[in-house]
Amino acid sequence: MGKFSAYTIPLKDLSEGTHLYEYDLDNDYFRDIEGPEVPKGNVHAKVEVKKTSQAFELKFDIKGTIQIICDRCLEEMDQEIDTQDQLMVKFGPDYAEEGDSLIVVPEAEGDINIAWFLYEFIALNIPIRHVHPIGKCSKTMVSKLRRHLAHDANEEAEDEDIVLEDDALDEREEDRTEETIDPRWEGLKILLNNDNNN
Repeated sequence: MGKFSAYTIPLKDLSEGTHLYEYDLDNDYFRDIEGPEVPKGNVHAKVEVKKTSQAFELKFDIKGTIQIICDRCLEEMDQEIDTQDQLMVKFGPDYAEEGDSLIVVPEAEGDINIAWFLYEFIALNIPIRHVHPIGKCSKTMVSKLRRHLAHDANEEAEDEDIVLEDDALDEREEDRTEETIDPRWEGLKILLNNDNNN
């Protein structure tokens, strides 16, 4: 982790009390970390380390913008990041992760490298569904989506000049799913309809 040595906090050398570290995570950081979710970004991280007699409390305040791929048009998009996270660190014989927020570091080494933790906190803050704001998606890709989701040629022609919105795309995907029901379930659907009619 030579290229991430700037992210090493020398816990053993810290005096009791609170210590502040600040990091600017740019495209070089995201390229070097090689995480699959975030290829680029410009993020500022403040890390407050509080040493007590038994452990270290690390509080992360991470804000900025990352570039990720839009789920709809597959083009890059900006995603705001604003997250506060926390880690507890204590010394032990070997490195171990005990749960989501407790890290044991070897007392002989006496330090922790937080480069990957910063990346994880950012990646975990990405919404499950991330799409451009309405009207900002690639018009070429939206046009292709429209063609594949159109019910007939007339509907496609009517929608030619309209930017496909999130809700409209979702409704069309649901309609298409209903139309392509597995034939093995058709019999069950008939039985259910008969029960509802009686």
